[in-house]
Amino acid sequence: MLINYLGILLGLALLVYGANLFIDSVAQIASYFGLSTMLIGLVVVGIATSAPEILVGTVAALNGKTEIAIGNGIGSNIANISLVLGVTILLVPIVISTKEFLPEFLIMMCALGLALVVMVDQHLSQIDSVILLVGFVVVIFCMVYRAKKVVTPLPELAAIDSPKPLNFAKSNVLFFSGLMLLLGGAHVLVESAVVVAKHYGLSDLVIGLTIVAVGTSLPELATSITAVKKANAKIAVGNILGSNIFNMLLVIGIPGVIHATVFEKQVLFRDFPVLIFLTLLLGLMLFSHKQGRLSRFSGVILCCSFIAYQYYLFKG
Repeated sequence: MLINYLGILLGLALLVYGANLFIDSVAQIASYFGLSTMLIGLVVVGIATSAPEILVGTVAALNGKTEIAIGNGIGSNIANISLVLGVTILLVPIVISTKEFLPEFLIMMCALGLALVVMVDQHLSQIDSVILLVGFVVVIFCMVYRAKKVVTPLPELAAIDSPKPLNFAKSNVLFFSGLMLLLGGAHVLVESAVVVAKHYGLSDLVIGLTIVAVGTSLPELATSITAVKKANAKIAVGNILGSNIFNMLLVIGIPGVIHATVFEKQVLFRDFPVLIFLTLLLGLMLFSHKQGRLSRFSGVILCCSFIAYQYYLFKG
């Protein structure tokens, strides 16, 4: 058991260091192509930091454990809003222009609604999963279309990197090195945490909603914290919105195609309502002012929501 506790610590260390390399390289590559920081956060960082969820969900489904993947997809979205964003704004409060995030927030709501509709019968079939994957393809086309229309310079990137000449090849090396560290750290962390969780007799669904969800959300946490520390709140918020979209469509969709499953009713009557509540709460925080003000008080509310939910799961 000691080796698994050490694995958790090693995974955390890899995630933190990998995120630092990753965010720097993403900013440099975005600057090279003149892309919008917000869209880089949504598409590139969102997909990349969702890779651990996708990997874990796929492996779980191949082993006939699709409930872990379902719990991971929903639990990661809950963790992204309550834990990742909560901790991020506790450290560095965020003020952003919310207008450019409205389309992505609405897409996130649609992805959540689509997942709920196809799963409302307490069964995730291959057809349901294909519908989710088609939704993902549509979302990517929409984001690429927006990326072509919203091509802006990145003056804020000056605050991220030292004023060295851009080396595109080096940026790519850093990008993939950081990504590999993120993925490797998440894998080591999750594998170790699952063994520990099994030792205490937790169900597959609860493992997915707790240990696995938190573990695979750590790349989002590390990336978002690094982003706001380097004066780029757009990547932090875009990362969370993009990751939540991909979690609903890909992280649940891919495992469902591999192995259909009937899941526990608590998913519909406990976990989805919590996710819907947190999503609406995030919308209120972002869009109740012309400038989205995510204060430390908002961070306290989100973190307390996360703690209460996790406590309820373990107590149950």
